[in-house]
Amino acid sequence: MNGGKNNPSGGANGADGEVMLDIEIVGALAPQATLAVYFAGNTDQGFIDAVNTAIHDTANRPSVISISWGGPESSWTTQSLDAFDDVLQSAAALGVTVCVAAGDSGSSDGVDDGADHVDFPASSPYALACGGTRLVAADNAIKTETVWNDGAQGGAGGGGISTHFPLPDWQKSLKAVRTGGKQTALSHRGVPDVAGNASPETGYKVLVQGQWTVVGGTSAVAPLWAGLIARANAAAGKTLGYLQPLLYTADACRDVTQGNNGDFAAAPGWDACTGLGSPDGEKVAALLR
Repeated sequence: MNGGKNNPSGGANGADGEVMLDIEIVGALAPQATLAVYFAGNTDQGFIDAVNTAIHDTANRPSVISISWGGPESSWTTQSLDAFDDVLQSAAALGVTVCVAAGDSGSSDGVDDGADHVDFPASSPYALACGGTRLVAADNAIKTETVWNDGAQGGAGGGGISTHFPLPDWQKSLKAVRTGGKQTALSHRGVPDVAGNASPETGYKVLVQGQWTVVGGTSAVAPLWAGLIARANAAAGKTLGYLQPLLYTADACRDVTQGNNGDFAAAPGWDACTGLGSPDGEKVAALLR
């Protein structure tokens, strides 16, 4: 749509890797799911039209959508922010969960102006914003899990406070903890909602055009949550849909309390690095019971 098409370059480190990362993670977690991939022109309108087409796709009828693309709120026009948010609100009304990567450049979101920035569309209140952790496992169990922050060259999980979207009811009374320990009451939408393993050092082995590569980033976390939610939907025979209000009142995540993404630090409960934490699959599935 909008001039977009499947045009693989054969390189594992570009757009091909991004597409295959999403497909392979969702496919690994939900191998019996029907996967539909939507291609659109790389413009604001193309992006909006792709999501709008997906949520109204009567052939595939997706119950969950994964988005691993975005940019700082400050790089979007107000018109585009609001138009895209309207589509995401429609998805919520239709019972479609939209999982969105929260960015890979820490609290600055890659903007070199000394201020904090959050990534959109993850900052929409109707998106399940997915942040990043660094997970180390041993003997088939989690040994440590901290905020993903591999430094300036290695990337870090996005997170912070929106400057555009108002504070949703389910985030009222929450505070963001600064790296120095200062607590700031949320005045607008806080990002992210949840998290998952994102460090390339502990990342995902993906096959792209016959080449194996290890990939990380919150681009991996959105499909991770999408696949998990798809499994929960299938098992329950109904959909989680707009689950953010439910998540904030449930105990479905593994709290991450160590590390920072630059200006924000992890803390008990919700924080602006890893949100509510990484998924506990059984507890997420239990939300539908």
